[in-house]
Amino acid sequence: MKFEKIAFVASDMPEAQAARKALAARYGDAAPGKADVIVALGGDGLMLQTLHDHMDRRIPIYGMNRGSVGFLMNEYRDNDLLERLDLAELATLHPLRMRTTLVGGERREALAINEVSLLRETYQAAKIRISIDGKTRMEELMCDGVLVATPAGSTAYNLSAQGPIVPIDAALLALTPISAFRPRRWRGALLSHRAKVRFEILEHEKRPVSAVADHTEFRNVRDVEVEEDASIDLLMLFDADHSLDERILTEQFLY
Repeated sequence: MKFEKIAFVASDMPEAQAARKALAARYGDAAPGKADVIVALGGDGLMLQTLHDHMDRRIPIYGMNRGSVGFLMNEYRDNDLLERLDLAELATLHPLRMRTTLVGGERREALAINEVSLLRETYQAAKIRISIDGKTRMEELMCDGVLVATPAGSTAYNLSAQGPIVPIDAALLALTPISAFRPRRWRGALLSHRAKVRFEILEHEKRPVSAVADHTEFRNVRDVEVEEDASIDLLMLFDADHSLDERILTEQFLY
């Protein structure tokens, strides 16, 4: 791939701002709306925000780590950016679309690249009914919460909740409970990426639940529907020797 117009975006961290200034002086800095590639400088949070900001453009985004974890980012270097962009491998992701009904009846929607999570709002555990493709699979899950993760998000909150790591090219979603109390031994399920997941909040007035799609939160929800939106392509660029599928594979052998 050849890219002529590069736009740089950066987090508020001093290291990221300094990197943006240096790279813009060396390679130029096009406006994001006119660029043919965006280079994001920061951590995974910035990468997710950049993907969200440009979801409707189908523009490739190449991240360089100027943050902390940087799982979705490439190593930062400033001396060979054009060559790295030319040789980078492209990963195409699809977000999850969350549709929720609030207790008052209002409908809300949001998109998630990593996961959609349901979380209890008070000291009392949530009670949630789970249906897949219109069929009830669990009448009542008593828990701190539950989430649906994409392959890209399977190494984030999902992994912390003891969910499975999903290869990036697997046509799967991870359904993972968060601190399940009943049934205590249920560890979740792997679903087809075409699955339509519905959560019904039981006793929602006594046990309120919030629904979160990446960084967008709706409180006091009554029900939540989640499915992949295959009409949206998210394009991420990774160095050939450190692709996203290689990172996800490597993560499974860390202990």
